[in-house]
Amino acid sequence: MRKTGIAAVLSFISLALPAACFADTATKPATHVISSIDLAKPFGTHSPWQFIASQAAGGQQSGGIRDTDPGTVFPCITADNTRTCLPDTGSALRESDSDSTDGFVEPHFLLDARVVHASTASADRALLLLKLGSIQADDGDQRRGTQVYAYDRARDSFAMVYAHRNGNNNNQEVRFIADGRLQGDIISVEPTQDAPFGYWVSVNSIGAAGSYKEVLRYRSATAYGDGNPLAVIDAEMPNIQRRMGLWKPGMPLPAPHDCTAPHLVKSVLWCG
Repeated sequence: MRKTGIAAVLSFISLALPAACFADTATKPATHVISSIDLAKPFGTHSPWQFIASQAAGGQQSGGIRDTDPGTVFPCITADNTRTCLPDTGSALRESDSDSTDGFVEPHFLLDARVVHASTASADRALLLLKLGSIQADDGDQRRGTQVYAYDRARDSFAMVYAHRNGNNNNQEVRFIADGRLQGDIISVEPTQDAPFGYWVSVNSIGAAGSYKEVLRYRSATAYGDGNPLAVIDAEMPNIQRRMGLWKPGMPLPAPHDCTAPHLVKSVLWCG
């Protein structure tokens, strides 16, 4: 369900970064494992790589909306059972290296962690998708960080190839497209800051070198607070695919699987 209301938008990044080096795992409180993914098999790695996320016990409220907040999450991409971890997961929610006092830089929610696949002209490329969330603010907003990692076979390591930070109170979303014509693409939407209020829609595609690059950015036809219950990305899918040369009027509408009676209203998809 789409949310309404205008608020300040958290800054974000969407860029490719080089392969990370090892960093010693920082001292942390007692934790329990909340996610464990074997990376060796799907990526065909030389070393026994894993993704392991653990979480500390919850603590007293520190700016969140509950009496207690969930404990800190410690995500770890590791080849030695968490003795050392690649450092880039620690940057998922940070605006800069100097914002360590920001109450929203530590992840408290593991929103998603899975192996996904980008279909390219040359190969079916496995990727590790991570989404982390901060504590929630009093208005329910939350800083969210999306990261995508690829395996670097020559270095026997993992490199972050996509990163994006956003809030969630203004219909922001980052979505990895798992199937269909846009399989492997990552679509993000962010609210505009001036009238007519809508969204900036960005599409990032993976290149031959394995990193993501923005291939499309435009101002949405979807209006802020228009009453459309579809997520912005779903409502804009005809416009996205048309701009990328994948759909044109007269073809079946690119609609969500649960969309009954899809139809266009001023180029925006509605259902029912």
